Amino acid sequence: MDAEREVLDVLARNAREDIDDIAAQTGLDAAAVADAIDGLEADNVVHGYQAVVDWDRVDEGKIRAVVEINVELDRETGYEEVADRIAKFPAVDALHLVSGDYDFAVEVLGETMQDVSRFISEQVAPMPEVTQTVTHYIMETYKDGGVRFEDGDDDDRLSVSP
Repeated sequence: MDAEREVLDVLARNAREDIDDIAAQTGLDAAAVADAIDGLEADNVVHGYQAVVDWDRVDEGKIRAVVEINVELDRETGYEEVADRIAKFPAVDALHLVSGDYDFAVEVLGETMQDVSRFISEQVAPMPEVTQTVTHYIMETYKDGGVRFEDGDDDDRLSVSP
């Protein structure tokens, strides 16, 4: 797994790296890198390759929200069943079972705040196990997927006033 872990570390930083570049960074040969990637994909360790998008820089950006969800389970229903139902919705970008004051943290994408609100109130909140939802709209993103979003202004000088 050491070779696979090294390949994963490179792919996590930049999934567009080609096999030869990954081989150079890890000290493995290209065939070993290709085998590692094939194995990781076959074992469902790597589920896909995605771009990290700064939606604030897109004219028609997306509204992002983090939703806290509390559930009450019965003998027949567990977290896996509830998570499976929530994960099927296209608006759900990420879903995590968490420790603390609530059970699930859900990242939701929508076109407008009303879309996100409507999705939560009409699709998630009515689920029998859901006892409470709290929605937090993301106002600004500074880092996502391990990538820091810069404003493009490299001038770090402090302004001087008289």
